[in-house]
Amino acid sequence: MTIRHLTGPAIALATFALVSTTLPSQAETFSPGWRFAPPPGVTITESRPRHALALQANMHVPPVYLRQVVPYATNERSGTIVVDTRQHFLYFVLGDGRALRYGIGVARAGFEWRGTHRISRKAEWPGWTPPAEMRKRQPSLPAHMPGGINNPLGARALYLGSTLYRIHGTNEPWSIGQNVSSGCIRMTNEDVIDLYGRVKLNTKVVVLS
Repeated sequence: MTIRHLTGPAIALATFALVSTTLPSQAETFSPGWRFAPPPGVTITESRPRHALALQANMHVPPVYLRQVVPYATNERSGTIVVDTRQHFLYFVLGDGRALRYGIGVARAGFEWRGTHRISRKAEWPGWTPPAEMRKRQPSLPAHMPGGINNPLGARALYLGSTLYRIHGTNEPWSIGQNVSSGCIRMTNEDVIDLYGRVKLNTKVVVLS
């Protein structure tokens, strides 16, 4: 959006609309969405990759997945997390008919699940120990990967009860809005850091499918 031709009150009104994210329509109107560079040496393609250095992915994430406050009718108490896997949204319930909505990546076909759990652990830059069944499917995975920018769990992780599932960051931000994981809920690192600061241990998490 260009405002250099506006003056006086018009500039103020345009600036307010640009930075406000109270309603989804505002974010969709004024934000161009995200666009990410691919990992070094990797080519992004929209068709089937022809070699190991090509990745099929959508590098542009629609602005609907930008973090924003939206109207949200629910019987859940404020502070509850509701995950809508079909729509690729995570809602942090604010109360008074509103929620803070985040775009997420969810489980791919065959790994979907639903249920209610509690946040049992919080971790910053968590290490990752791939489950045995995952290593069986992907033998090249390490037995353990320390936390850091290259770790698939990203900047923060919220562990769901005694399950193997987490709400976590990602070093593949272009996967937001897609069905890509083995069951975990992934967010951009910026969004998971924001959510991490809002939730407490024992927070209720409702996952819908």
